[in-house]
Amino acid sequence: MPELDAATARYVTDRKLVSGLGSARSGTKHHVAVTYTSVALAVLVPLFLLTFGRVLGEPYAVVQAYFTRPFPAIVALLTLGIGWWHFAQGVQVLLEDYTRGQTRKWSILAAKCLSLFAAAAGVYALIRIAL
Repeated sequence: MPELDAATARYVTDRKLVSGLGSARSGTKHHVAVTYTSVALAVLVPLFLLTFGRVLGEPYAVVQAYFTRPFPAIVALLTLGIGWWHFAQGVQVLLEDYTRGQTRKWSILAAKCLSLFAAAAGVYALIRIAL
């Protein structure tokens, strides 16, 4: 059993300690989610670099024709979506560690909005190229 200070010990029952759930009840789930997105990106980023690298520097018409094919478009779409989701989760952890109070809440909200906007812009651009 890990050692807990007195302030934390009164909020953590033995069952929560064994289950890996502290007083916040969400740390483990958040860590697992970030781990899953990391593994997904470890596969997707090289695939994206291979697919995108083939048309890098080519004229717009060639790039557009290439991304009308399903595999490059799906790889790009998944990389954008999962990448921005991973970014939002990572920034949330950073902000939770280094900010407090209302600053924390507003900073996390701003980071999630930025992530959502950037992902939407990327998906929109990909759809414009692919269609």
